[in-house]
Amino acid sequence: MSNHNPISPSDSLRNVRYEIRGRLARRAHELQRQGYEIISLNIGNPGLFGFRTPETMRLAMVENLPEAEGYCHQKGIFPAREAVVMQQQARGVTGVSAEEVFIGNGVSELIDLVLRALLNDADEVLVPSPDYPLWTAAVNLNRGKAVHYACRPENGFLPDPAEVEALVTRRTRALVVINPNNPTGAVYPRATLEALARIAERHQLVLYSDEIYDQMVYDGAEFVPMATLVRDTLCATLSGLSKVYRACGYRVGWAAFSGRTQGAGDYLSALELLSSLRLCANVPAQWAVQTALGGYQSIRELITPGGRLYESRRAILETVNASKYLRLAPPGGAMYGFIGVDRQALPQFDDQQFALELLEQKHVLVAPGVSFNVPYRNHFRVTTLPDAATLRIVFARIEEQLASIAARAEVAGDAKVVNAGARFK
Repeated sequence: MSNHNPISPSDSLRNVRYEIRGRLARRAHELQRQGYEIISLNIGNPGLFGFRTPETMRLAMVENLPEAEGYCHQKGIFPAREAVVMQQQARGVTGVSAEEVFIGNGVSELIDLVLRALLNDADEVLVPSPDYPLWTAAVNLNRGKAVHYACRPENGFLPDPAEVEALVTRRTRALVVINPNNPTGAVYPRATLEALARIAERHQLVLYSDEIYDQMVYDGAEFVPMATLVRDTLCATLSGLSKVYRACGYRVGWAAFSGRTQGAGDYLSALELLSSLRLCANVPAQWAVQTALGGYQSIRELITPGGRLYESRRAILETVNASKYLRLAPPGGAMYGFIGVDRQALPQFDDQQFALELLEQKHVLVAPGVSFNVPYRNHFRVTTLPDAATLRIVFARIEEQLASIAARAEVAGDAKVVNAGARFK
């Protein structure tokens, strides 16, 4: 009989969650292996739904393969960094050179690196709720404390700047803004962004602006780059090829630093050190950056009426509006709907239980709202990537499942009334 002790994971993982690829996703994989066809709406992965990376980007990679067999500079190849600079300049951002641009293996790696270079024990970072959960996880992994500021459904998932500022303490080091937002699709108005920029400047917070969905906006919504509004503190703009350019598997993202960079030399040197320790980002895919940013922006065909993303979003809005149980603040951007369930119609609704039942009984995988660090349990996220016809099928199944939950609740309620009457007699 073995006396070996079990191998315990690091305590640093105690407060780390990433349910988007967690228990429900593993169960979906098991069902697929058993032969069931699962419609997976839990992850914004364009390639899974037939979207292709623009051909010009693929050709740029192939043509430059001979230049991609060795390590490159730890910050990334110069043409890719210079393309990011030119994009920033075209948007009105000043004071950025290739030296202030870091290329990473997707924005995900850069979120980890920029926080690791900044945080000490118990340092606080203001993170939206709901958030893309990697931000909260990365803060916790890097010895910090994620302090969530509310972006409430009743306010169109926009933050209240006064509430954000009230959360600032002497331990606060940074403010995270996700715009257009994942999971809600909210596109922040200029006034809101200006107020958040002033908060960061007043308290000398590093402002991390996650703009991976920057060109994915609908019905006249205006995307305002945060870096155009920040002057008197450090601003990091994070973006990449994964979403707008449908190239998730290329794993290419960037962080461009602007604003008051002259006082951030030690921080940027620390970030370069961390970048050096992982040698460099994926080199072949970096050769697609210049072509992507400087070439034809095919995303525009997808986000206007008749375009696939636009029509899929329309299908979700129409099916939710027709639902007896669902509510939705129309997403102005990104590729998600963060859908609420009416508490009056289903007072006992639980997002995790619902997601499990929907998977087991209807073979549809969604992400429970609690996965995105919210205190309420009546939301779930779907991606708008499937075509409109598929989404109408999905929401018919969702409505059926919600009706089943309502019927069970009614039966249980009647049983309680009968039992109460029996006790009264």
